[in-house]
Amino acid sequence: MRRIAVLDIGKTNAKVLVVDLATGVEEVLARTPNAVVRKGLYPHHDLDMLWAFALSGLRLAAERGVDAVSITTHGAACVMVDGDGGLALPMLDYEHGGPDGVAAEYDAVRPGFAETGSPRLPVGLNVGAQVFWLSRAFPGEFARTRHVLMLAQYWSFRLSGVAASEATSLGCHTDLWNPWEGRFSSLVGRIGWAGLFPPVRKAADVLGPVLPSVAEATGLAVETPVLCGIHDSNASLVPHLAEAPCGVLSTGTWMIVMALGGRAVELDAARDVLVNVNALGQPVPTARFMGGRELEEIMGGRIVEPSDGDLRAVLEGRVMAMPSLHPETGPFPGKRFGWIGGEPERGARMAAASFYAALMGAECLSLVGAEGPVIVEGAFGGNMAFLRMLATATGRVVKGSGQGAGTGLGAALLAGPLGVKAAPAVEVVPEADPLWTGYVSKWRDVVRAWGQGM
Repeated sequence: MRRIAVLDIGKTNAKVLVVDLATGVEEVLARTPNAVVRKGLYPHHDLDMLWAFALSGLRLAAERGVDAVSITTHGAACVMVDGDGGLALPMLDYEHGGPDGVAAEYDAVRPGFAETGSPRLPVGLNVGAQVFWLSRAFPGEFARTRHVLMLAQYWSFRLSGVAASEATSLGCHTDLWNPWEGRFSSLVGRIGWAGLFPPVRKAADVLGPVLPSVAEATGLAVETPVLCGIHDSNASLVPHLAEAPCGVLSTGTWMIVMALGGRAVELDAARDVLVNVNALGQPVPTARFMGGRELEEIMGGRIVEPSDGDLRAVLEGRVMAMPSLHPETGPFPGKRFGWIGGEPERGARMAAASFYAALMGAECLSLVGAEGPVIVEGAFGGNMAFLRMLATATGRVVKGSGQGAGTGLGAALLAGPLGVKAAPAVEVVPEADPLWTGYVSKWRDVVRAWGQGM
């Protein structure tokens, strides 16, 4: 296996890319927004649009020649498939508040954190809560469900015709998986859902060749294998599984912070700490917050590159963003966003926002007991202000991936090893300048008091 086509469905954007495993080079062939449809029964994702996009992107991949197709997608997502392979219900947008309407009823049956490593999260961020709400709110449609497929396995099903379950997606704060024992949680049997989940396969398993209809629509060879697929944050983790101890930040809409081989810590579910499952089926302590979403919101969507002068102005003025714009998630629940030292503009605002994201990331690394170097994949991997502050706040070397997504390479590596050892695009050491270290100390002091009479 050398050239792998990857279907990468993120919460915000979808991509088709080709990864050359001989060189590690990723080529993005197609990209489209993954917009939420507001019409219909509830807000949902347009799977027909995404399917047409996937086929057109795979046509481009086939022209270049590929040896396999792999899939990686965002978590907190599942699809109800009927007996004919169609949708029993639209794919719920996990940010919809419908599941909160049956929260008390669901809380009475869901397993605890000790069993699942899954904290109780709002809206549809626990997939178990999604399925529970859909079964109560739309019983007729739900009764038509033949399979509940996690999102990555929905796409591998569409490509191969083979239905499967998989642990990295099931282990992503769903309430559906016991990561310590590698099996479905007690919730699945208690509610009577066991028959809805197909057999569990490994992320790297080949489910089969592409369907003849897919081969015809894309030009892929009829024997092209389709891999089972993987949750996107765990795709980012795949290249680093042999590098423990280290911390890995998979960054996009969410900043997912994972510890490989770190120190033992008591995981605090109240601070959005949970247990993921990696591609080897092993539990991985994880913390997170909406890093990409918050930076976009702070900047009003106008991302700029801060100058050295912007960095210095923010550091000297101790201009700081306080957590958080999404206080229902992240390491500081209940604290509301605000500015200390005045509200900056343009480049200085970007500097302060990047520092804020880095300090939140450092807090997450501490919560999961991460040790060793810190690897940053995805959108923040080329943000130098972020990387410098993260190195300073952790006191450790930080390796940035550049602007590469990380998930595409990880998904491709399910098909075989990388032919070369890829060097990090950027390697940053902690700053010794008191302007930087003092900023870290001040931010932490203020956060402790933030929201307590300030």
